[in-house]
Amino acid sequence: MHYRGHPFFAGSAPLSRLEMMIGDLVPRLDVPIVVLDGGDEGLAEKAKGKLQELGYTDVSILEGGCAGWGGELFSGVNVPSKAFGEFVEHHYETPRIPASELKKHLSEKKKLVILDSRPFEEYHRMNIPGGIDVPGAELAYRVHDLAPDPETLVVVNCAGRTRSIIGCQSLRNAGIPNRVVALKDGTMGWDLAGYECERGSERIGAAPSAEGRRKALQVADRVAKRFQVKFIAPSDLRQKDRTLYLLDVRTREEFEKDRVAGSRHAPGGQLVQAADEYVGVRNARVVLIDPERVRAVMTASWLNQMGWPDVHVLESEKGLPRESGPRKPIDFTPWVLTHEPAGTVLDLSTSLRFRRRHIPGAWWAVRSRLAEATRKFDATGSITLTSEDGILAHLAAPEAQKLWPQATVRVLAGGNAAWKGAWEEGIERATTTTDDVWYKPYDHGKDYEKHAKDYLSWEVALVDQIKREPAIRFKTYD
Repeated sequence: MHYRGHPFFAGSAPLSRLEMMIGDLVPRLDVPIVVLDGGDEGLAEKAKGKLQELGYTDVSILEGGCAGWGGELFSGVNVPSKAFGEFVEHHYETPRIPASELKKHLSEKKKLVILDSRPFEEYHRMNIPGGIDVPGAELAYRVHDLAPDPETLVVVNCAGRTRSIIGCQSLRNAGIPNRVVALKDGTMGWDLAGYECERGSERIGAAPSAEGRRKALQVADRVAKRFQVKFIAPSDLRQKDRTLYLLDVRTREEFEKDRVAGSRHAPGGQLVQAADEYVGVRNARVVLIDPERVRAVMTASWLNQMGWPDVHVLESEKGLPRESGPRKPIDFTPWVLTHEPAGTVLDLSTSLRFRRRHIPGAWWAVRSRLAEATRKFDATGSITLTSEDGILAHLAAPEAQKLWPQATVRVLAGGNAAWKGAWEEGIERATTTTDDVWYKPYDHGKDYEKHAKDYLSWEVALVDQIKREPAIRFKTYD
């Protein structure tokens, strides 16, 4: 439960999903790793053992865990990125527009364009009326065709604050001639003001025209100079005893069509918004990939300001091996499969996903707390394990078999993603507390308004909290 309180630079790698996450977060087996839990949960010891089984050679446990940490503890998720967003707003005095003023502009048909800086899935769920989806680093790449008239007001929004601020300031740093503002508190602020959001929208900012691309490249040159963006040749990528992250910051469609072999998809806006989900090793070498350079340069400019010391843009992909298609899943030992659920169905998806939909009659469980499920039902016949795509279910199957030795444990082939039957909502059949993941304000249903206000207050308060932690230093380029 990382989100309840943790050191500022601690990344989240829940024990239940450790094997699925650690290879991307920590790609080198000899990197020093310090694991911690709340203080007396026993999770850190289990994590250390699992990491050693995976081949990691330098694993330590933080004595006392979070409870024994002598410094500031930060609640919430993606804290370094969130705190940085608040720092950016204060440092640059990033302009913002309240929901009421934007609503007035729309009713008066003022010349404006609303650019939603979130990934399409979030935008599609709910957006400001008329908004166009242009995620993160795509803004400086595509804005020139979306707002060609300098008199057009450009409004950048996200769900809350961080991506609105970073997106708005990106365009200001890029020096586009338009007035650019961030929508104060994003879609949450719009909702709280009593205005309706659109749902199911599919307006996506188109790839730039030849002229738009020319302007975007000019922007990238200016930003690279101002923020001292470094470039790197393919021959200089790897250094002995240095962790390397190859992060492709383009759209998923571009990434899966053709990419540098071994690279990961990390769309620029999300990389800045949730940096701790992509890079687990501090002071590692981070190389950003985008043949057009624009999105990589914009992303690098922000990572430089976040204080990352070794960020580069790949200047050429010449001679590097290629691959395409979705990334292959992690290696795991397959368990016995079934194509039809039999007996007790145990779903190991997140509680959030389970609430939204699950196989009718399924129980919900957390892998690291499977023992609690033994007190909820007595399975002596068949148990079918499932999860989002089935991988977590395969990893948990040997543990389930030990807990229910008289049962026949099988894994649903393909997990929930392959299920073609009916679905059920709710979480009445939970085997443990539903605190496995952080819930966004929108995920709280009837308590949404309270959670939205609390969340926005938490973001704003991060500015003062980081002042109490001397190890936190962001970088400015004035």
